[in-house]
Amino acid sequence: MTKMAPALPIEVDAETGVWTTDALPMLYVPRHFFINNHIAVEEALGADKYAEILYQAGYKSAWHWCEKEAECHGLEGVEVFEHYMKRLSQRGWGLFVTEEIDLDAGTCRVRLEHSAFVYQMGKVGRKIEYMFTGWFAGAMDQILAARGSDLRTVAEQTQSGAEEGCDVGIFVTRPAAFSNSAQG
Repeated sequence: MTKMAPALPIEVDAETGVWTTDALPMLYVPRHFFINNHIAVEEALGADKYAEILYQAGYKSAWHWCEKEAECHGLEGVEVFEHYMKRLSQRGWGLFVTEEIDLDAGTCRVRLEHSAFVYQMGKVGRKIEYMFTGWFAGAMDQILAARGSDLRTVAEQTQSGAEEGCDVGIFVTRPAAFSNSAQG
């Protein structure tokens, strides 16, 4: 394994200890701590209910993040999405690769390699990275709204590296059935 210093800007407030990246507050926690908490909530609520909750929270968070980052860096359109995938990858969730993106059609396909969830949980025979799903629709919808589009999207995980015979996760975003109804 080749090691490198973090590729994203990290600042720590000397008085408060608050970490920031691109002026957004961040938390730095061990992977096992986060995933153990994730598993505990999943066991208490059930995977389907937890996935619903995380979809909405992730959608809202991705919208906010993309809006702030676009402003901070002067980005627009696909540049915002690619920057988001880059930052997610730099923060240790896994490597997010945009395989396809078409803003006019409201579609994208993202491949997830080296998933933090798969590294921690292993081959469990099911899709376990559902926490990320709402992120893709939230990012797409913020970018679309910034372009003046009423099109809104939904995302789903179609494959996980935790499933037998699969090495990577796949997430697909497509137009929502009722494109005029905002989700976040």
